Amino acid sequence: MDIFSIFTLAGGLAFFLYGMNVMSCGLEKVAGGRLEKMLKSLTSNPLKSLALGAGITIAIQSSSALTVMLVGLVNSGIMELGQTIGIIMGSNVGTTLTAWILSLSGIESSNFFLKLIKPESFSPIVALVGILMIMGAKKDKNKNVGNILIGFSILMFGMQLMSDSMKPLADMPEFAGILTAFTNPLLGVLVGAVVTGIIQSSAASVGILQALSLTGGITYGMALPIIMGQNIGTCVTALISSIGVSTNAKRVSAVHVSFNVIGTIVFLSIFYLLNFIFRFGFIQDSINPVGIAFCHTVFNIATTILLLPFIKQIEKLAVWSVKVKSEEDEETVFLDERLLLSPSFAIAECKKMTDKMAIMAKKNFFRSVKMVNKFSEKRMEKILRKEPKIDMYEDKLGTFLVKLSNKNVIEQDGREISKLLHCISDFERIGDHAVNILKVAKEMYEKQIEFSDDAKSALAEITKALSEIMNITCEAFIDNDINKAKRVEPLEQVIDILIGTAKDQHVARLQKGQCTIELGFMLTEVLNNIERVSDHCSNVAACLIQIDKSEFNRHKYLNKLKTSNESEFKADFEEYKTKYIDNSEFINV
Repeated sequence: MDIFSIFTLAGGLAFFLYGMNVMSCGLEKVAGGRLEKMLKSLTSNPLKSLALGAGITIAIQSSSALTVMLVGLVNSGIMELGQTIGIIMGSNVGTTLTAWILSLSGIESSNFFLKLIKPESFSPIVALVGILMIMGAKKDKNKNVGNILIGFSILMFGMQLMSDSMKPLADMPEFAGILTAFTNPLLGVLVGAVVTGIIQSSAASVGILQALSLTGGITYGMALPIIMGQNIGTCVTALISSIGVSTNAKRVSAVHVSFNVIGTIVFLSIFYLLNFIFRFGFIQDSINPVGIAFCHTVFNIATTILLLPFIKQIEKLAVWSVKVKSEEDEETVFLDERLLLSPSFAIAECKKMTDKMAIMAKKNFFRSVKMVNKFSEKRMEKILRKEPKIDMYEDKLGTFLVKLSNKNVIEQDGREISKLLHCISDFERIGDHAVNILKVAKEMYEKQIEFSDDAKSALAEITKALSEIMNITCEAFIDNDINKAKRVEPLEQVIDILIGTAKDQHVARLQKGQCTIELGFMLTEVLNNIERVSDHCSNVAACLIQIDKSEFNRHKYLNKLKTSNESEFKADFEEYKTKYIDNSEFINV
């Protein structure tokens, strides 16, 4: 083996890691929103968590990336430590698939069909199909499938380069001498952990071992400890990601390390104890890539089966090993940036946060409207306490979504980002209007004045309509229900009529001397804020409808809607007109 073989080995590893990255990105994009839907199915059932972890790892082809994602989720307060343990166990099972794919390179046969399933035989065709899909496809989904195929081909080409670079080692007596050192299982575990920790990919580390096994110099006795060490080394990525996070988030990494270390200690001890008693003959046999994939799978599945009943104990071990240093360590981060590693997943979490923001803004606004007729110091404190939180949501979500928009996301995710960016500002403004009405209510309370009975009647009727439009808007946004969103604009038109009538009646009362100018200003301020909130509901609904059509021009859409004879719009308008105008006491006065 000369310097050029070393260059080839390094280049093969580079191709392997790049191919793995391209393939995993493509898989994640094709999975799209399915990842977060899988997470929503998470329950306290350990088996479901296990299946979830395995499924997501297969989708993104990286147990380390999943663990980093879990660190971010716990650091953001979205998940609890106990919920992550089953997922981490499942990720160790899911990561074994890569080893089986790589084991295909070890097939040796003159049979046409067996030869055909060797990666070096079909990878060029896979690469050709992939590049044709990338160049010719119009849909992002097809292009992402092309990226998966290209990534797979690059990965297998890197594997082939590594295998070719190591073939000369078989004839080197020095190499055989080095390998004798690996008869020490502790050294094997250490080497497996260090190599995997350096390249931060257990898949690549297993691939190197499989390539090395093609020289015929690696035995089962040497490979088993190395495989176990590789599982420990893959924890390095999660350990690095836990720097600067909350105590609970650091414990996620501790769980990952504990799981692999305990599994290694237990099974290494059992294996060599049984070997001491029964003297396994296969230990000195040469192992091939298929054998490595088999051992890798058996170890991970056996470790999972062994430790699955002890999830609570593993959690206690993590809590014991990572102590709370101060109260600051317990503070959670709003949408940890580690979630950016998985854009589709991060978008789903942004949506959940925006849902909370929408409900918060709605509740705050109706608290303030109630204050007009019945002031409460306790309710005022709650409104003022929630308002900065709504502003914080808008600020943090906006910043995070802008970062997400700079990622290479699929078209569907891009539309979701656009929708959220548009809507968070409307929800934030609804919160601002709540504070505006609170100021009016507080002034009326301090001056001991109140609206006339007619004004109260008008305000009560308008508030009913506003309550309905806000409920419809929030439900439409949270459920992404386009049919509900289409009912918002007809109701918004009715609310405009109600507010216009209330203002006209107020002017009439002023002319008759039945109302003071001061109270008139206050009523107008309340009505104006209600009208603005109704407009913001219209904005949100229009955004949902337009984004669903892959376009966004709110003013054009609303103008077209108001001037068209669309039967659905007219029917909804007549329904709300009958409910709030025709049967209204204050309008018919």
